[in-house]
Amino acid sequence: MASFPPSSLSPPKVPMELHVTNREKLLKSLRHALSHSSRPLHGFVFLQGGDEQARHDTDHIELFRQESYFAYLFGVREPGFYGAIDIATGNSILFIPRLPADYAVWLGEIKPLSHFKETYLVSMVYYTDEIVGVLHDQFQGSSKSLLFLLHGLNTDSNNYAKPAEFEGVDKFETDLTTLHPILTECRVLKSDLELALIQFANDISSEAHVEVMRKTRVGMKEYQMESIFLHHTYMYGGCRHCSYTCICATGDNSAVLHYGHAAAPNDRTLEDGDMALLDMGAEYHFYGSDITCSFPIDQIIIIIITTFIIHPLTVRLLMMTDQVNGKFTSDQSLIYNAVLEAHNAVISTMKPGVNWVDMHLLAEKIILESLKKGCIVVGNVDEMMAERLGAVFMPHGLGHFLGIDTHDPGGYLKGLERRKEPGLRSLRTIRELQEGMVITVEPGCYFIDALLLPAMESSNTSRFFNHEVIDRLKYFGGVRIESDVHVTASGCKNMTKCSREIWEIEAVMAGAPWPLNKTSVGNDREQA
Repeated sequence: MASFPPSSLSPPKVPMELHVTNREKLLKSLRHALSHSSRPLHGFVFLQGGDEQARHDTDHIELFRQESYFAYLFGVREPGFYGAIDIATGNSILFIPRLPADYAVWLGEIKPLSHFKETYLVSMVYYTDEIVGVLHDQFQGSSKSLLFLLHGLNTDSNNYAKPAEFEGVDKFETDLTTLHPILTECRVLKSDLELALIQFANDISSEAHVEVMRKTRVGMKEYQMESIFLHHTYMYGGCRHCSYTCICATGDNSAVLHYGHAAAPNDRTLEDGDMALLDMGAEYHFYGSDITCSFPIDQIIIIIITTFIIHPLTVRLLMMTDQVNGKFTSDQSLIYNAVLEAHNAVISTMKPGVNWVDMHLLAEKIILESLKKGCIVVGNVDEMMAERLGAVFMPHGLGHFLGIDTHDPGGYLKGLERRKEPGLRSLRTIRELQEGMVITVEPGCYFIDALLLPAMESSNTSRFFNHEVIDRLKYFGGVRIESDVHVTASGCKNMTKCSREIWEIEAVMAGAPWPLNKTSVGNDREQA
């Protein structure tokens, strides 16, 4: 197999102006909302950053990752901080923990306040034990100082953002309702600086996915594919964090939508003929990626015969080596192309004003039409859609917002109701697309007994299934293809750069470079 440079990428410098821009965006939106409701333009946006967490009752400190709203506004990577933005003046203030002297012995230099002011481009920096005095001194209103605290529902987790807590908070007037929806909506539409970080996370993750394809072998463990990905994104991209727990599913594990958790820890041995579904994405300076590739694990044996002469004898040395050549079977091609056609059709249709529910239904319909052509289902596709048959094969939503969180917030504006139907109730947003959104497109097709068996026995849907073919595909697993897509003024841009077409995957797994030399590969295909 040909050898290629390990990476063409290097970690970009992160401009802290990104977070200055985020703060200015919030101020503009918040001031507009306050003016619209005839409220005075004074008070402070006040957020608490994340704290380090120990593992259960031990002194082992888990690797810290900043709370996402705090990261969005301040870009701070250290734990224990608070942040404020003065609505009247626009000044930004960080409050840092006052560290004990022995911190310098165990954890490194105790940096001065000026370091954090220069690093994070804020107006002022004080210690956390000075919060009350500083905010009272800075407040320009005539009444009690007002704090706008973060409190609101995350519609993906059904958990609430925790408002800041500190000694002396009772000395302030607090507002728990205004900030959350405004700040969340600021996160929905990405700036150019944010998009650049998301693009890098996509670039290094796409490159790592291709590297995994090249190095996959029969007999490996699923966690070895995970290890290749993690090594590549950290070694060449400086990505210490992943956006989420890696899903490295092979065989029938690929029908487990959120495989890879502690009870299913990517530990199966890869077998010849498996379909692999790898859902992995790196995070760079808080901003993430979310990419899924599916490809076959197909082993071929190469026999090499070497002849040499040791006088007076002629000796022939026979060597055998194995290689995964990534050739799709007819069943794998059928399911994969059904998903790929849905993926490509959605991206071709996406533009501002398009409703995300319509995109989900488009993906479902295309997959069902392909399954009908392959004689997996039979009957009228519109009737299948009416009976929600698409949700049997694709029970999850088509995609979700992406940014500082893998499932970035803002999917359900106030007044938007989650749909009740199978499949549609799993949608993480039902909004119309807007320029600046970044959203995943991740159609899939899975053979999940827990869904197929009831549907095949139901009087409403049993007539649609070719039971003999379904039985043959019982252990197929599933296919998902996921890309991260930026909605532009007139359409969209696919930020993910993995091999997608079957011929591209087969070429890469057979040793071709990526990106492919389209001319030479095209000529090879014509000659074949």
